[in-house]
Amino acid sequence: MSELAKTFILTITCPDTFGIVAGVSSFLADEGAFVTKLEQFGDPNSKRFFMRVKFEAGRALRTNAEFTEKFTPIAEKFSMKWKLHDFHRKPKVVLMVSKFGHCLNDILHRVASNNLHIEIPAIVSNHEDMRGIVEWYGIPYYHLPVSKDTKEAQEQKLLDLIGEYDADLVGLARYMQVLSTDLCRELEGRCINIHHSFLPSFKGAKPYHQAHARGVKLIGATAHYVTADLDEGPIIHQAVERVDHTMTADDMVEIGRDIESVVFSRAIQMHCEHRVFRNDHKTIVFRR
Repeated sequence: MSELAKTFILTITCPDTFGIVAGVSSFLADEGAFVTKLEQFGDPNSKRFFMRVKFEAGRALRTNAEFTEKFTPIAEKFSMKWKLHDFHRKPKVVLMVSKFGHCLNDILHRVASNNLHIEIPAIVSNHEDMRGIVEWYGIPYYHLPVSKDTKEAQEQKLLDLIGEYDADLVGLARYMQVLSTDLCRELEGRCINIHHSFLPSFKGAKPYHQAHARGVKLIGATAHYVTADLDEGPIIHQAVERVDHTMTADDMVEIGRDIESVVFSRAIQMHCEHRVFRNDHKTIVFRR
């Protein structure tokens, strides 16, 4: 971590007990750190405690090594799993896309407008459709077509790219391929998917048309972590919008794409700002 970095995010997960907030706050105060944001939650069901602290570094907390040396006694006292993040570092996110570009375009625009503080080192697709817009932004585009015979080899190439670019996160921006169980396990906790929120109803092709035929009154989108259980990973963010009988199936598709774009970008942002904590099969999310 850079010696010049002064602002940090500290994330903590541990068994819930008395004195955690006081212990962390007192430690930071004693070291001359200035806390600008502190969020915490104790889950009465899992008996786990979750904490996110943003602070300006004090006298001897400017590097991971210095922080670790001083913080370890407190961490051990409360059996903490913790991590210190450089607030100014932009996480690297590799995006994957197929033929629908709405989520991809939204992310690219937010990054270019400096509204989403991430770095996109590469974009991977099983089709060539999005190459033009991606290369216009000056981002490397990797075409990895997938078939039954090539799936294993292409997934290994994907893992090689993720390693080559030292990516922190993979975002499936409407990537219309089912990842293998092995790949899901390899990327667990660092891969986010987006889809319509009708599941488990209306599976397969044209879900919005299926929903329209059934007279659905709410449509939405779900962003979640990818796991080996298809579309059942811990949910990070969701949103819905009302529709009515005057709308066509195509109207619903357009509304759905808008919601998918917003939900996906917000999930990426929440993860990259270290606001999301895994809590068994669900998540704890500290929103802005």
